[in-house]
Amino acid sequence: MEKILSGTAWRFGDDVDTDAIIPARYLNTSDSDELAAHCMEDADPDFVRKMRRGDLIVADTNFGCGSSREVAPLCIKAAGVSAVIAKSFARIFFRNAINIGLPILECPEAVDGIKAGDEIEVEPASGTIRNLTRGTSFQSAAYPEFLQRIIEHGGLLAYVEERLKESET
Repeated sequence: MEKILSGTAWRFGDDVDTDAIIPARYLNTSDSDELAAHCMEDADPDFVRKMRRGDLIVADTNFGCGSSREVAPLCIKAAGVSAVIAKSFARIFFRNAINIGLPILECPEAVDGIKAGDEIEVEPASGTIRNLTRGTSFQSAAYPEFLQRIIEHGGLLAYVEERLKESET
């Protein structure tokens, strides 16, 4: 059965860089809970206090640009964000998000059709995005099967561990 993610949309603009996602001043820890407490702090200082687990980030172009900071998508996932929808992602952020099992979807039409506070449903495997508030639906490209499996396992490391266990039996 296909997993459905749902929550409130939090809107951000163009070129949200990794410093806005997790400011460098907090990179002296690898504790995911501590990193999550500062998620999106430089873009919206109250984001973590206002959002609820399962909510989604919706952004314009080039989300995750800047450094190749691997903790940026980890911070988003640890904060409880279920998925990110954007018009486009920085390529290194895209790959880092997949590697830690954070569903991200590129769909300019959905971004244009979603306002802050809208209730959203996403089916990452099929790429379906529904705006429940406005009664609209959008389609992003579906992930190839191997990327779907990485996300379903919660990231590349968990996926590889599972594959190794399977090969031992």
